[in-house]
Amino acid sequence: MTRSPSDPSAGYPAGTAPRQRAEALLERLARLQAAGDWADDLNPTQWTALSYLARANRFSRAPSQVADYLAATRGTVSQTLKALARKGLVEEASSDGDRRSISYQTTPAGQAALSRQRVLGESLAGLPEERVAALADGLSELVAALVAARGGRGFGLCRTCRHHRPARGGEDGHCRLLDLPLAPHEADQICHEHAA
Repeated sequence: MTRSPSDPSAGYPAGTAPRQRAEALLERLARLQAAGDWADDLNPTQWTALSYLARANRFSRAPSQVADYLAATRGTVSQTLKALARKGLVEEASSDGDRRSISYQTTPAGQAALSRQRVLGESLAGLPEERVAALADGLSELVAALVAARGGRGFGLCRTCRHHRPARGGEDGHCRLLDLPLAPHEADQICHEHAA
């Protein structure tokens, strides 16, 4: 396979181990993404927190859960969430069950900001669907391995959890762990209670 001069992996000599190339390319991709995340007066941590909150289910939006997802300290995430709230991109809400417990959700302004930040998604759209699917599968495995190696908490989509009961007939889905009904859209949201 010949590589074009614009191929970012072209700087590797023939015979470079695929793992070395993959590691370097992932680091480069992370840097490129982070560099692009300094937009709309937000830093990369704020963008990641905002993106997570937009995709997290109603059970997974507490500051401690955001910190777990970001692999960041509670203090960093607390300041991040306060900054996002000051900018009108998220809003704080008290928990229904415990008024001392708070969670965050994105505002329409937060959703609009996220829709403007789609460079990586647009780049992926230029690749064939089967390559994107293979990339997503490989990255999922890599993230799971890295989270496990660091002793972090796994997150996943509600519908892939062993506690999820899918909607049937006219019924909504159900979370057996929390014993709560789930709206149809919640099946595709991130949950901090996820168990494969």
